[in-house]
Amino acid sequence: MEILAVLKERFFQHMKRHPDLTWEQVEQRLQKNPGTLDVLARMEETGGEPDVIGPLEDGEIIFCDCSKETPAGRRSLCYDDEALRKRTKNPPAGSAVHQAQEMGVEIIPESIYRKLQETGDFDLKTSSWISTPDEVRKLGGALFCERRYGLVFTFHNGADSYYSVRGWRGVVRVGE
Repeated sequence: MEILAVLKERFFQHMKRHPDLTWEQVEQRLQKNPGTLDVLARMEETGGEPDVIGPLEDGEIIFCDCSKETPAGRRSLCYDDEALRKRTKNPPAGSAVHQAQEMGVEIIPESIYRKLQETGDFDLKTSSWISTPDEVRKLGGALFCERRYGLVFTFHNGADSYYSVRGWRGVVRVGE
């Protein structure tokens, strides 16, 4: 199925995620930014199930990975390439930041992760790396989030750590 048709179907299946938007508004933005469809298709191919989670204050429309658990095609990765280079014993196949850059998306910031969690229950069995402030990264750490016990938690770990249930969620901002 063509990515636009997939996005349209998902849009109408999950209206709670974007109650203040119409499909016509979203489609107009996508037509003005045709390269975005390729990026969203890559998100879909790796299990992300991208959907609109509402407009931001500045009018941007936000697409993010809305798969119930962190996308299956983006797990078992350390945070970034610096951490990957430092991981000499049992290194993972890659890094979240590198994969995101290759796909043309940003790793989900904590504020948008929490906005996503307002629309449903995500990462009940998995966790997702989130964009990490430079101050934390310079000290060797990275941040991730998950939902447990009905609450959304933000944690830290060494940026070189990786787990089979930790991946990353992407965000695509579509301006006017």
